[in-house]
Amino acid sequence: MKILLIHGVGHTEADQSWHEEWEKAIMDAVSSLDPDTALEFDIFQYDRLFSEAKIDTAVVAEAMARLMASGVYHGIGDFITGRRGFADDLRWTAGMVAQWTADEKLREKLREKLSEKVNEFDPNVVCAHSLGSLLSYDLFASNAKMIEGRHYVTYGSQIGNPFVRSVFGGRVIELKSAVKWYHLYNSEDAAFAAPISLDSDRFKQVSTYFDIPGMLDHDAVSYLSHAAVRDQVWKPIVKGEPETIVRSIDKWKKASKKKPVKRALLVGINEYPNPAMRLEGCVNDVYLMSEALQEIGFEPDDIRVVLNDRATAKGILERLEWLLEGAGKDDARFFFYSGHGTQIPGYGAAQEADHLDECLVPHDFDWSLERAVTDDQFHKLYSQLPYDANFIAILDCCHSGGMTRNGSLRVRGVDPPDDIRHRSLRWDSKKKMWFPRELGLAKKELTASDEEKKAWLGGSGAAKKLGRAVSLWSDHEVFEKAKKAYGHHGPYMPILMEACREDQFAHEYRHGALSYGAFTYCLVNTFRRRKGGKNKKPFTFSTLIEEAETLLKDELKFHQTPMLVCPKSKRNEPLKFIK
Repeated sequence: MKILLIHGVGHTEADQSWHEEWEKAIMDAVSSLDPDTALEFDIFQYDRLFSEAKIDTAVVAEAMARLMASGVYHGIGDFITGRRGFADDLRWTAGMVAQWTADEKLREKLREKLSEKVNEFDPNVVCAHSLGSLLSYDLFASNAKMIEGRHYVTYGSQIGNPFVRSVFGGRVIELKSAVKWYHLYNSEDAAFAAPISLDSDRFKQVSTYFDIPGMLDHDAVSYLSHAAVRDQVWKPIVKGEPETIVRSIDKWKKASKKKPVKRALLVGINEYPNPAMRLEGCVNDVYLMSEALQEIGFEPDDIRVVLNDRATAKGILERLEWLLEGAGKDDARFFFYSGHGTQIPGYGAAQEADHLDECLVPHDFDWSLERAVTDDQFHKLYSQLPYDANFIAILDCCHSGGMTRNGSLRVRGVDPPDDIRHRSLRWDSKKKMWFPRELGLAKKELTASDEEKKAWLGGSGAAKKLGRAVSLWSDHEVFEKAKKAYGHHGPYMPILMEACREDQFAHEYRHGALSYGAFTYCLVNTFRRRKGGKNKKPFTFSTLIEEAETLLKDELKFHQTPMLVCPKSKRNEPLKFIK
């Protein structure tokens, strides 16, 4: 069995014996399964290509900052070994990942050299660590023949990291020509490693937990010597597990599902800690929405509700994981949120506020990203969903703050305190006045009308709006090129229904003695009128939002325009998940 080893970051080639411990870990596992299996190893080295590549310092610095902001990280100092000094360590660790993402010509050269090595050695298995997994996946995803008939093992990998995924057009794809792709994941690995969600019988994520005190837990040997790797990776490879039979069984299991899976998560927050922020209709909204969902075929056991003090940022995100886990073709996943919404000024590469993070306001909200629900947290869960899954998100909240009251009507948005608001203001010394700053995400443009751009990026063109996965698509030209190169349609986009435009308020409606969100009340009543009426017009997402708007504006006299944001192909789809 021929195994190709590809190293990761860290100026690995300074130590020419780097692969010996890898080989021993693999040989120990394989020999314990079959002592007669002969192993032959080869290595792919690429540090020289990074040394020779011209570095655009500003571009790499921008990439580095985006990488650092892409997830929880223990600090760049954890990478420092003390052998060569800060600048050199930075250059050969996180700097390599940043350089790889920023330099298209370097990526092209790496693909060329790796393809030469694969053709020359013709391995049965490719084992790639850290940055090595990025450049190998880059080749295999863009050239299926290079991984055809081979097993692929990645570990300490950043492929699933949101910032890295943007290089691949926002989505990780199935390697259909591989025998099997094994992705070893350690939740303690702080070197930007990330899990991967793929609904494929050719892919398996293997949990390889280890925790080395004081370390990044990024060590390749610790991955390769893990007991789970022996049993779940090498055993099926060495024993020749009949993959075709396994795939057939998996497909039969999927096909034999009695009915599509429906799940719903409903969140409502009235009792915010700050009395000035408290609302009246959010809990009623949740019960009203639960009634409507059960009327259209959702089972009570498949609807989870989280209210008030239990609706923390952590609590909402954990339940969103449950909601979206395993979503597949024809499944319906439904998220409903009733509470406050706002925007938080966010910092970019130069440590300056360069965008606005649109967010939901959980019970424990404190104007930090850690205690908010932003799209950067949200898209980690939805962006890899299968394209034929049905994920609907309904947000009954404001999108850009607004504690201002219109008479006695409550609105569902909060304005930032003055210290937070200062991030997005500038002082005009000539006019002696404060003005909004021009923020920088406006470069990320879609080929669409101005109204559509506002729906995706906000009126300023600088908002990371919920459900749009803005961090996963770069400028339009690069994004379209990446989608074509890797053969996909970009990140999955949910069907979003929002209570109002960005420049409007989401109001509460007083229904006799009870309060509801005006949008929620109208949406549910539209459902019910349609189900009990004789209207022959196809019931699509577009007609649903249009009829809810008519009820909201013409009958209840609210000045808010509900929004439907989703791919054009889904706007006129019938609501097929209704029984």
